[in-house]
Amino acid sequence: MIWSIASALTRKLPLPTSKVMSSGAQMLAGGVLLGLTSAALGEFRNFHPSTVSRVAWLSLLYLIVAGSIIGFTAYVWLLHHESPTKVGTYAYVNPVVAVIIGYFFGGEPLGLRTLLGTLFVLISVVVITTTPARKTPEPSIAAKKG
Repeated sequence: MIWSIASALTRKLPLPTSKVMSSGAQMLAGGVLLGLTSAALGEFRNFHPSTVSRVAWLSLLYLIVAGSIIGFTAYVWLLHHESPTKVGTYAYVNPVVAVIIGYFFGGEPLGLRTLLGTLFVLISVVVITTTPARKTPEPSIAAKKG
């Protein structure tokens, strides 16, 4: 809920003119709050960095750069140029991309149910992005006089 509200408000709130600075500040604030919450809940108690493999550290680095810095900056930029409804379609498209990548690169099964779900998600995204926004109806002439 908070993500949705913040996404809608970013079009109206004064933010830094630099989209990189804006997304960086948002990610830093979110990261600090998540880190504090993790620490308060004892998540670091049994964590030892030396037990994490090199592949895991490289994967984390990739997620930080590609998924967070590049991806979130693009998301913030889009919020200022498109409606939150259209920008939010990424949440529907990402699982479809994950299913396709899992099938081709991870050897995951692709059943009828998954294919139908993927088709319905893609149809819904097309409908959302191609349907024109509703315009507020103008008051009738009788309402204007009264």
